[in-house]
Amino acid sequence: MRTYLDFEKPIAELETKVAELRALTDDTEGVSITDELSKLEAKAHDALQNTYAKLSPWQKTQVARHPQRPHCADYVDALLEEFTPLAGDRRFAEDHALISGLGRFQGRPVMVLGQEKGSDTKSRLKRNFGMVRPEGYRKAIRLMQLADRFNVPVITLVDSAGAYPGIGAEERGQAEAIARSIECCLNLRVPIVAVVIGEGGSGGAVAIATADRVIMLQHSIYTVASPEAAASILWHDSARARDAATNMKITAKDLLEFGVIDDIVPEPLGGAHRDPERMIIDTGEALASALSEFDGMTGDDIRAARRKKYLDIGEKL
Repeated sequence: MRTYLDFEKPIAELETKVAELRALTDDTEGVSITDELSKLEAKAHDALQNTYAKLSPWQKTQVARHPQRPHCADYVDALLEEFTPLAGDRRFAEDHALISGLGRFQGRPVMVLGQEKGSDTKSRLKRNFGMVRPEGYRKAIRLMQLADRFNVPVITLVDSAGAYPGIGAEERGQAEAIARSIECCLNLRVPIVAVVIGEGGSGGAVAIATADRVIMLQHSIYTVASPEAAASILWHDSARARDAATNMKITAKDLLEFGVIDDIVPEPLGGAHRDPERMIIDTGEALASALSEFDGMTGDDIRAARRKKYLDIGEKL
C-alpha cells in the first residue's frame, strides 16, 4: 500500500479514484467506463508531474525520508554479486547501522559501506534508524584501509539523519571517530565513490562521503544539520524547519552548483519509492561511470586529485 506525503494529498485523492474506477470496471459487465478511467489517469499523472516539477527544499526533505524509498540493503542486494558482510571494529562492537563488506559490482571487486535505516519497526531498531555509533565509523576505517591494502575501490551509500548523539557514543569518542573516518577517506590511494540515496546528514554523512565522486539522487538532501536541528539552533524553534531547509541550500541542484557534489541521478516521476527497481539500475549506471574515470590512474594521482577537489570547493562562490 502506497504511503502519501502531506503535499501529495490531491494526488492521493485522484489515484484513489482511479483505483476505485478500475475495480468498478472489473466488476461491471456490459458497461464501458474506459474513457472516464483514461481521463482520470491522465489527470492524476499531470498532478504528479506538476507537483514534482516544483518541489520546495522542505518537500524534497520529506521525499528523501519517505519510508518506502529504497534503502542501502536494497542497493546492495540488487547491484552486488558474491557480497560478503564484514563486521566489527575489532575494538568494541558491531554497528548494525552500517552495512559493510566485499562484493563484485559488474565483475569488479569493491568494498561497500552503507548506512541502513531499516524498513520496519524491528529492523529500524536494529539499525538504530541509520545513525552510526563510533564503532561503526571505526569499522568503516578498518575496511577502507583493507580496501586500500588490496587495491579495491570503495563505494559508500549515504542515508542518515546524522551520527548517533547518545551519551554512550559521546563517551566512546564519536567526534574523534568521525574525524578519523574523514581523514581515512582523504588518504586512500584507491577510488572512493559516494552516493547520497536519501538523507545525507551532518558529519555522520561526511564521514563516509569524503569521496572522489559524490553523487546525489535527484530528491535526496545533503546538509550540515537536519532542518529541524538547524531551526532549533538558529531560531530556537524546530517548527521552522521549512525555513531552515530553504535557507541552507540542501538540494542536489544547489550543491551541484556549489561544487560540493559531482553528479545528480534523476529519479522516477514521483520519487525513487515509485519505481525502486528503475532507481537502483540508474544508480548502478552512475556508479559504474564514476568508477571508470579512475581506470589507469595511479594511487598517488587519485589521492592528489581528491586533495585538489576538496581544496577547490568554494572557489565558484
